[in-house]
Amino acid sequence: MMKNWMSERGRGTVIIIHGAGEHHGRYEWIIDRLNQQGFHVVSGDLPGHGRTRGKRGHVDRFDQYIDTIYAWYKEAASYDVPVFLFGHSMGGLITIRTLMEKFMPVQGVILSSPCLGLYDYPGRMQEMATRMMHRVTPTLSSKSGLKAEHITRDPEVRADYQQDELNITTVTARWYQEMIKAMKTSLLHAERYPNVPTLLMQAGEDYVVDQYAAHRWFNRLEIADRALKEWDGLYHELLNEPEREEVFRFMMNFVHQRL
Repeated sequence: MMKNWMSERGRGTVIIIHGAGEHHGRYEWIIDRLNQQGFHVVSGDLPGHGRTRGKRGHVDRFDQYIDTIYAWYKEAASYDVPVFLFGHSMGGLITIRTLMEKFMPVQGVILSSPCLGLYDYPGRMQEMATRMMHRVTPTLSSKSGLKAEHITRDPEVRADYQQDELNITTVTARWYQEMIKAMKTSLLHAERYPNVPTLLMQAGEDYVVDQYAAHRWFNRLEIADRALKEWDGLYHELLNEPEREEVFRFMMNFVHQRL
């Protein structure tokens, strides 16, 4: 499912890739702001999320995400203006894996608390069970463990998140295994990440992903133009924190410098 929001000026296009359990509708304020600043936006709900068809919280193989983003990229590239990728959390992981697999000449990449490791892994017994289940009953679902109080300090955003019927709270055994594989591949083969300007913004107080895994990945990059900004005291969803305006300005500064 792909949507676009066209700006009158069209200086560039930003592709927004949302995180696990959520949907593109949660990025409305960012889409509006990007349009106002002269950027087209291409986004949508990832497979198994939001209003897409098929089992919620499930993916047969991680490549389904990669193929989705590549289709969004082809749409964005057709506007003949510089293309930027923005990926949050699982969207960040998908961004990394897509750039490793597909040729996508982009002007810049922004990763927001990318999921390169989890803050809390399931216990050993549960991990072993998931490994077996994803072969026998791949669509068996269990709680994702994502909680509103872990993603932001903003009480309004927390309340909205809990009431949002499009958010999903369960994931399948196959989805989990595909995520684990994608995280391992990203870390082990960081040298396959292309030489594109990349800004990694990481929450300093992250209770969803492993922030140190993001640092490890960043340190393994063999690219000319890279920047890492850790936001002290901010929770996982940097652009839904009380300091979101400052975060947005910082990110747009990176974009404007690379235009």
